Amino acid sequence: MKLLEELKTRSGNVCELCSTADNLNIYEVPPISTGGLDGSLLACDICIHQIENEDEMDPNHWRCLNDSMWSEHNTVKIIAWRMLNRLKGEGWPKDLLDIMYLDDDTLKWAKATGEGLAESEKIVHRDVNGVVLDNGDNVVLVKDLKVKGSSLVAKQGTAVRRISLDRENAEYIEGKVGAQQIVILTKYVKIV
Repeated sequence: MKLLEELKTRSGNVCELCSTADNLNIYEVPPISTGGLDGSLLACDICIHQIENEDEMDPNHWRCLNDSMWSEHNTVKIIAWRMLNRLKGEGWPKDLLDIMYLDDDTLKWAKATGEGLAESEKIVHRDVNGVVLDNGDNVVLVKDLKVKGSSLVAKQGTAVRRISLDRENAEYIEGKVGAQQIVILTKYVKIV
């Protein structure tokens, strides 16, 4: 619970996106899986639900980004940038995006989930059955795999938890097998 207390102190006990004080939770900004203070933000249930469910977004709720996009914390700026990109068809978010500044590393992190790209430009990762994979999904191996550079053989049925996607190649994902972080081809996994 130490992280929650640190985030509450940092935010003044309000959602770092919309400034409400109700139902606050930790939100880890994908695709960073380490979380922590630099990889998370404090958000209300409404913001988290709309971040995770793009088809249920209320554009008027996100007018708060006019203020939160200027946060000193990268995680807040990244989510603001992503949400503004989702909503740019509304008109007003495009104006905010035009004046928003992110340094190169922060912008790379913001773009890591494919936000801001047209549907035809997005890289889609699919498992052996054609199911779309997302960062944080859990998968199992459908074949024994020899891990390059090691004597390890990952057996069929081995669980790989909280995968991260390679945003430049639709065939690659990363995950931990045992204590070792490895790259796996999507054609050898299925979602759990």
